[in-house]
Amino acid sequence: MTPSRRTFIMTLAATGAAVTAVTANNAFAQAKLDEKDPQAVALGYVSDTTKADTKKYPKHEAAQMCSDCALWQSKPTDALGNCPLFAGKQVNAKGWCSAWAKKAA
Repeated sequence: MTPSRRTFIMTLAATGAAVTAVTANNAFAQAKLDEKDPQAVALGYVSDTTKADTKKYPKHEAAQMCSDCALWQSKPTDALGNCPLFAGKQVNAKGWCSAWAKKAA
């Protein structure tokens, strides 16, 4: 039985979408957020929570880290992870920004 043109085109489209998704994920995983990035500066992001500006952010606590944030989208043990606030870039697990929110228990 030979595949129909419709089956061929559907398979081709699905394969293209899968390749695009894999490529996008690999590109996403490679970029590390720079503290000088405009979005990072706007949110007071630092790659080391102990270096956060406590005068500017008095509610900051040293125990607050990206890996413990509700926005963290990676494994808790990952050194770098994904945050929706910094699309296309990874944040340091021990980092912090002013959008930090406690994870639900």
